[in-house]
Amino acid sequence: MNPQDLPRELTHEATADELIAAVRAVAQGPLADVVEACDREGFYPRAVLQQLGALGVFSAHLDAPVGRADYGLAIRAMAEVSRVCGATGFMVWCQAVCGLYMQASGNPALMGPALAAHASGATLGGTGMSNPMKSYAQIESLLLKATPVDGGYLVNGTLPWVSNLGPDHACGVLAAVMDGDEPAGRELMFLLRCDAPGVELRECPSFSAMEGTGTYGLRLKDVFIGADETMADPAKPYIARIRAAFVMLQCGMAVGVVQGAIDSMWAVEAQLGHVNQFLEDRPDALQAELDALTARVMRLAETPFNPSVDFFIDVLDARAHGAELSLRAAQSALLHQGARGYLMSSEVQRRVRESHFVAIVTPAIKHLRKEMARLSAEVMPA
Repeated sequence: MNPQDLPRELTHEATADELIAAVRAVAQGPLADVVEACDREGFYPRAVLQQLGALGVFSAHLDAPVGRADYGLAIRAMAEVSRVCGATGFMVWCQAVCGLYMQASGNPALMGPALAAHASGATLGGTGMSNPMKSYAQIESLLLKATPVDGGYLVNGTLPWVSNLGPDHACGVLAAVMDGDEPAGRELMFLLRCDAPGVELRECPSFSAMEGTGTYGLRLKDVFIGADETMADPAKPYIARIRAAFVMLQCGMAVGVVQGAIDSMWAVEAQLGHVNQFLEDRPDALQAELDALTARVMRLAETPFNPSVDFFIDVLDARAHGAELSLRAAQSALLHQGARGYLMSSEVQRRVRESHFVAIVTPAIKHLRKEMARLSAEVMPA
């Protein structure tokens, strides 16, 4: 689907509600048709992703001229996708956050035509920032090393899994800058092109879910990174500026997975409501909790680059609430559906596994709680 083929209401002039309606149609049509293949066969839904890109899903949060600067809209669109397929919703987040990296870099080589192509879905990419985010939280050490050379850096190392990748994709990653054999005390963030010399994509072991996410291990051997690929050097001030937006966007996955679980509960209410009434976490109560969380996220989305520590703690807390609610809602949906929800082909069974991913993907619940404790101690010293 090309942008020129879209009716007026699906172009840049479309209202937010028109865009959401169009996304819902794609999610419940073409995406629903391949969701089992994504989950069971590792099918990568490239055509669906590019259809979503043509609608404006990947550009909603970006500043003009490529986007609407509307993080709330981006989160709502991601939720509509995740409501049908959590794996594809995750890839929408990967694509969206890579666009955030590119625009926030201020690098002309990563903006203009390159950003427009990414924002429209003409080019696809992800984020290899799980290890760096854990490193900043003192959970892991940085796995990529950047050695200064004439005109840039040579980067070496491995990342165990990075999603929404393929031979013609790219991703935002970060490496420790080295001074000889020792860290130089700063990091380099850059766009890594998967077809660059020295980049190897390696197949990952099978996961319990999210198999169709284009997830690979990355091995880098003397990969040259020059000015055209550089997003930030040093990276820490840049990361501090975008970290709340990075985490906030993930709330779209949680909202969608929870809503899908609630949908599954209502689907059996007519037949099983007489006995399901004795379960905890009934669909009306979960819906009220989800609506309150969504409203909270929408308020946070009005100021995604608020630099205050209190704001970031609120974002982390909302993200943690979304993960915890995903676990509860998916399990409750299984209990509501009973034996039919225990079939391997059941959307409920898939959603239980997707909810586990929402809870462990970086930042995982334990990571979120660790950061909230650390930041709260800094805000309120003993």
